[in-house]
Amino acid sequence: MSSAEFVDCRNLPPGTLLDVETKNRHYRIECLGVRQARISGHPELCPTPVNCELEGSADKSGVLEPGLIGRGRYLKFLMDDHRPVTTSRVLRVLVHRPDSVQ
Repeated sequence: MSSAEFVDCRNLPPGTLLDVETKNRHYRIECLGVRQARISGHPELCPTPVNCELEGSADKSGVLEPGLIGRGRYLKFLMDDHRPVTTSRVLRVLVHRPDSVQ
């Protein structure tokens, strides 16, 4: 497990788990490959893991960094039904790589 300022989700192997703590929630993301993932952590939108497409993160002016999740930025993803979600500010990102990749 490691902590990071920025994580490029496009380069993570399938099976990598991300713990993303935002100002209001704690999300658990399982990377499935490229931009596909399963996410949980929001009591209404994803109390249990649901498929999503990780878009990246944006700064406070809304400029998106595709594929990146960064501390101090706002995580953006599309729910399985293509509903866009923007979280509160990211405080911490922990990366748990699959055992075979560490």
